[in-house]
Amino acid sequence: MQRTSSFILRLEETGAEDLPLVGGKGANLGELTEAGVPVPPAFIITSMAYRHFLQTAQLSDVLRRQVANVNVEDPERLTAVSSRVRKLITTAALPDDLVAAIKAEYAALGGVTAVAVRSSATAEDQPEASFAGQYSTLLNVRGIDHVLAAIKSCWASLFEERALFYRSHQGIDQMSLGMAVVVQRMVQAEVSGVMFTADPVTNDVTRMMIEASFGLGEAVVSGLVTPDLYGVDKGSRTIVDRTISRQEWKLVQGATGDISENERIPLREAEGGRQKLPDARLLDLAEIGMRIEQHFGWPQDIEWALEGNQFFVVQARPVTTLGGVGDVPFGPRKELTGKLLVSGAAASPGVASGTVRILLDPTRARDVQPGDILVTAAANPDYVPAMKRAKAIITDTGGRTSHAAILSRELGIPCVVGADNATKLLHDGQLVTVDGTWGRVLEGAVTIKSTRTQRQRVAVKTRTHVMVNLIDPESAEAVAARDVDGIGLLRAEVMVAATGEHPRHALETGKSDAWIEQLADGIEKFCAAFAPRPVLYRTTDFKTNEYRTLEGGAAYEAEEENPMLGFRGAARYLADPEAFGLEVAAIKRVRRKYSNLSVMIPFVRATRELQEVKRMLAAQGLRRSKTFELWMMAEIPSNVLLLEQFLDVGIDGISVGSNDLTQLILGVDRDNPKLADMFDERSPAVMLALEHVVTTCKRRGVKVSICGEAPSVYPEITRRLVEWGIDSISVSPDMIDDTRRIVADAERRLAQETDEQRRQPRMPIARP
Repeated sequence: MQRTSSFILRLEETGAEDLPLVGGKGANLGELTEAGVPVPPAFIITSMAYRHFLQTAQLSDVLRRQVANVNVEDPERLTAVSSRVRKLITTAALPDDLVAAIKAEYAALGGVTAVAVRSSATAEDQPEASFAGQYSTLLNVRGIDHVLAAIKSCWASLFEERALFYRSHQGIDQMSLGMAVVVQRMVQAEVSGVMFTADPVTNDVTRMMIEASFGLGEAVVSGLVTPDLYGVDKGSRTIVDRTISRQEWKLVQGATGDISENERIPLREAEGGRQKLPDARLLDLAEIGMRIEQHFGWPQDIEWALEGNQFFVVQARPVTTLGGVGDVPFGPRKELTGKLLVSGAAASPGVASGTVRILLDPTRARDVQPGDILVTAAANPDYVPAMKRAKAIITDTGGRTSHAAILSRELGIPCVVGADNATKLLHDGQLVTVDGTWGRVLEGAVTIKSTRTQRQRVAVKTRTHVMVNLIDPESAEAVAARDVDGIGLLRAEVMVAATGEHPRHALETGKSDAWIEQLADGIEKFCAAFAPRPVLYRTTDFKTNEYRTLEGGAAYEAEEENPMLGFRGAARYLADPEAFGLEVAAIKRVRRKYSNLSVMIPFVRATRELQEVKRMLAAQGLRRSKTFELWMMAEIPSNVLLLEQFLDVGIDGISVGSNDLTQLILGVDRDNPKLADMFDERSPAVMLALEHVVTTCKRRGVKVSICGEAPSVYPEITRRLVEWGIDSISVSPDMIDDTRRIVADAERRLAQETDEQRRQPRMPIARP
C-alpha cells in the first residue's frame, strides 16, 4: 500500500515491522486492524516526525545535555530537570510541514471529533520491557490547536520524572527512545475496561480476566475506581468467577475542548452496584480477546470499550509479567493465619511483612524507607521511587490492571489493590503482613504455614527439553520442584567466589583441600536436588578482573584493558593446570555420589584448546561415557565458522552462549548503555549463526542447546530454535513455565504444518 508520508501513517498502513517508526502501541493497533479486530480509526505521528521536530527546533543537543547524568535518586534535582526539559518541548514551535500533515489527517477523522491522543514510545508495549503508564494519554481532545498541544505533551512525557527514573533503573539511555503519537477517534464508552487473556497473577493461561466499569476506561487503568472482575475459562467459554464492585461515579467525556477535561458523573446506588456487562456480552468480548491472542501468539493486555452495541479495542500489548512470580498458587499453597485488617484484589503475588507508611503525595516519596509497606489511594507511576523502596504495596482503589498492579509485578513485590479505605483503616508505623497472592493484609508479622492445595500444575509435555540456568546453591531445591528437565547451565562463579580465595593462592598456602571441599559442597546441592535429571556444570569462566577480587588474586592476575577478550576459559586451564585441577577434583568428588553431573568448557578459541582440555580431563579420570558428557560452549565466532572441526574433536554437546556470541558477532559491548539498542540477538547475523549451529549439530548427531538470555527475552527466537530441531533450551527460573508453553505451541504448530505437507500431493521434481 502507498504510504501517506514518512511523518504520518494510518493504522491500515502499519504493522509489527513498523515498530521503530510507530512505537509499540501504534504497531499493535495496526496489527489489530489488519486482523479485522474492531479498532477506532486513527492516524499516527511517527517517531521520524518527532526527530524532525527536535531537529527543526534545535532541541536534540540541548535535551541530551539536560538529562546527561541526572541523579534520579535526588527528587529535587529530578523534578527540576524534568520540568525544564518538558517546557522546552511544549513551548517549541512545530515545523510547518508537520502541522499541515496533522491538520489534513485530523480533518479526515471529522475535524471537530473528540480524539484520544496516546503516546507510543519505540520501546513500549513489547514482551521484553513494560513501560506501561510511563507516558501520556490525553482523552477527549477537540480542535486542531488542542490536538497539536496534546501531541507535544506526549513527546514531553518522555521526560516525566517517573520515565527518567524508570529508564535509569533499567539501564536505558535517556535519549535512545523515540516517540510516536496515536491520534484516535474517541469512543463514547458506556462500559469499558481491561482484559488479560491470561491471569497475570497466577500465570494461568487457561483463564482470562476481564475488568469492567461504567464510563471511560481511564478510571480503571488509573486505579481511580474498583472495577468488576470476571474470570473466563478459555476452554469451556464459561464465566467461572465474578466479583461485582459498587461504582460511585463514572468518567465521561467533557463538553469543552480542554485536553484534560473529563467529567465525573455520580451513579445511583442501584445503578453503580449492578453487573457492568451481561454474561452474553462478556463472552462476546472474551472471543475478541482470544482472537487477538491467537493473532499475536502471546497473552495480551487489552483495553476495550463498548459504544452502543459495538465493542472497540483501543489498545493491546503483550503481558510482560508472566513467569515465576505467579507460581505460588500452583505449588503448596501458603496459608496465612492471623487477624484480617483489610482485603482487596490480589495484584502481585508474594508475602511481605513491614511497617505501614501511608503516602498520599508522590512528591514525598522519601518518606518511604526501605522495607516499609507503602499504602496509598491509587499508586500511579509517579510513585515508582517510593515503590522501589517498599516491600509491598496496598491501594484503596484499582484492579489487577491498574498502574500499581502492573508496576508491582514488574518490581517483583507483593501488592493488594482495591482494599477499600486501607489508607484510613491502617496507620503509620503499624506492623502488617501483605499477602499479594490472595489479596489480604493481616495484623503483625505473620508466619507462613504450608498446606497442600487441590489445585495442581498441569504438566506440559514437550519433545524439546526445557532446562534452567542456575548460579545460587540455595535456590536449587525450590527450582528443582518446578516443571524443568534439568540444569542446562550451572555457573561456577558464585560458588568459587564463596570460597573467597584464588585457587592458586589456595594451592600455595596449603588450603587446597578446603577449597575443593567448599566447591564440591556447592555443586552437590544442585546434583542432589535435581537427581536423576542432568546437571551441566560450566567450568569457571572468571575474568582477570573478577579473579583479582579473591584473596591473593592481585598477586596472580595482571591488569587487562579488555578482560572480556582476555585470559579466560580454556586458555586459562591450559596455562595453569594445577589450579584447574582443584576444580576437576571437586567435580570428581561430587560424581562419586551423583552420576548426573557433566561438564561444559567455556570460551574455547581453537580446536587445539578443546583437544588439550579433553586430554587433561581424561588424565584425571573424567572420560566421556553414558553417564559423563563433555560439552563445549559456542560463544565465539570461530566456534560457528569452524564448528565441524570442533565436533571432530569428539564431544557430546554444544550449548550456545548467546550473550557473548551476540556481542562478538555484532561488535557490541552488551554492558555499554550507549550501545544497548544495538545488542539484539534477533540480528540476522546472530540468527544465521544460531541456525548453522543447531542444524549442523543435528546433522552430526551431537546434542545442541542454548543457555544465553536470548530465549528468556525473545519468544520468537525460542520458536525458531524449535523449528530447527534444537534438543534443549535453558532459561532463567522465572521463564521456565512460559518457555515450556512457547515450546509446546511451536511443536504443535510444526506438527500441524508437517501433517498438512504430508497431505499435499507430491509435485514432480523438475530436472534439467
